This record gives sequence, C-alpha cells and structure tokens, in this order.
Amino acid sequence: MAKKITGYLKLQVPAGAANPSPPIGPALGQRGLNIMEFCKAFNAATQGMEQGMPIPTIITIFQDKSFTFATKTPPASYFLKKAAKLQKGGKTPGRETAGKVTVAQCREIAEQKMKDLNATDLDAATRIIMGSARSMGLEVAE
Repeated sequence: MAKKITGYLKLQVPAGAANPSPPIGPALGQRGLNIMEFCKAFNAATQGMEQGMPIPTIITIFQDKSFTFATKTPPASYFLKKAAKLQKGGKTPGRETAGKVTVAQCREIAEQKMKDLNATDLDAATRIIMGSARSMGLEVAE
C-alpha cells in the first residue's frame, strides 16, 4: 500500500550547499523530518551542478515522517542575469534598461528550462523567456 502524503514543502536551495541552518533546518524540523538526511541527499543529487545555483525543490512529506524530493531547473531570472552579466535586474522595468540579452541567449535558456516551462515548442518557450527578460528590465536585442 502507498504511503499517505501529509504535505508538500517548496524551497529554493543553493546547489551543493544544503545545510541545517535557516531556511532549510527550521522548515524541515517543524515537520519532524530528518534535516541531515535531506541535506546529504540533496547535496549528492546536485553535486554535478554549478555550486550555489538556486534550485527550486519540492519535498513530499509522508505520514511516517519520511520524504522524497524533486528538483526543478533554476529560475529563468538566474540564467538571464548570468547571460547579461548582472548582479540584479532593473529597478524600474520598462523605463530603465539594466542590460541586454540576445534572442539566441533567450533560446539557449529556453532549451535548458524547457521541461519546466508551460510551452509546447521551443519558439513559445523562447517568447516566455524574452518576456521574463523584459520584466527584469533587460533589453532583448536581435
């Protein structure tokens, strides 16, 4: 018989850098989960990724205090800031441009994020990424 699910927990954890300090420790601790077990499993799963890359993680919590987790691709904003060589996006998107990205860079990002995007083909995914870039105050150049 399948285990009964008691809830889900969504966290954004840096790749290879999960440790029991906040926000991970308190979030898992108050649900009665083994914090160190999660940290070791997460760090092992994200070992091949770039250190410190933010990884959205969904933790499924079962009634017997066991858990499983699934990792997603990093946020589009992370890839866009990296492509534009910026620390953060624009303060007033639409009025001020913080940097530039090309359509080719947006397509590359869309290919990486394709499995997590709500798009049927690469062109639609590219348009989603271009919209994210504009909302961050980045100019999309041909």
